[in-house]
Amino acid sequence: MALAPSARGTVAFGPYRTWYRVTGDRTSARPTVVLVHGGPGSTHDYLLSLAALAEHGWPVVHYDQIGNGGSTHLPHAGADFWTVQLFLEELDNLVRSLGVADNFVLFGQSWGGMLSSAYAAGKPKGLRGLVVANSPASYPLWAEELAVLRAQLPPGVNEALLAHEKAGTTDTPEYLDAMNVFYDRHVFRLPSKPLELTASLMEIANDPTVYFTMNGPSEFHVVGTLRDWSVIDLLPRIEVPTLLMSGRHDEVTVGAVQPYFDLIPDVRWEVFEESSHGPHLEEPALFMKVLVEYLRSLD
Repeated sequence: MALAPSARGTVAFGPYRTWYRVTGDRTSARPTVVLVHGGPGSTHDYLLSLAALAEHGWPVVHYDQIGNGGSTHLPHAGADFWTVQLFLEELDNLVRSLGVADNFVLFGQSWGGMLSSAYAAGKPKGLRGLVVANSPASYPLWAEELAVLRAQLPPGVNEALLAHEKAGTTDTPEYLDAMNVFYDRHVFRLPSKPLELTASLMEIANDPTVYFTMNGPSEFHVVGTLRDWSVIDLLPRIEVPTLLMSGRHDEVTVGAVQPYFDLIPDVRWEVFEESSHGPHLEEPALFMKVLVEYLRSLD
């Protein structure tokens, strides 16, 4: 069983608050692993199992990005408020406020991997390593790959999705039913969802402001403000050892991940054969083995 959180609370981020929890001892000689969740607009909950890293000697920080979970909600903020720069500044503020900026590793999942890569490209002094899990390197490239996956859905499913997307009826039960066909193949493949994943999904549903604004109505229909964003040009600037993680059945395909492998100077890539978008939940034992081996290599 993972260690109980040693601290939790919020830190000031300008006029707002960022919620966090720390598991383990932040004064440990080993770097603190800061977990950057996906979405954007999700929460830390679905990454809770990674608190087990503290049992191996790595302190772990979970946090909720501004706009959801335990952090400040801003349901009336306009699209111009929700920028990549906002979340980069929040991440930088968090690691400094918690006193881990001199010795930390970033673990970014999905959108969090892109955000973490952009942060790492700035060459922060105390960053020791980077894990990019289930993350596209470019939204336009990802859109091309998603179109291929959609075309491979059972007959009629993509046609239904396209019809609802064109009509603007993506909030109907019919669209959600068709959407779940994709999700069951490429987002989470196990027959029942763990509680921590359900918690994050419920948080998005309770306040979809960030997700709808920056991403769109679904994982595979990205029409929000991030639709043209890419970190490809930043990848050669990343100097720390980097671990890529993705699932064989991932909505983030091999093609969408490939630029990380091609352009980051010190990089390795682990593909989980029985997973889609959440190897930490779909193949947890193998996932933890790979992650711990990588973290030990930083020693």
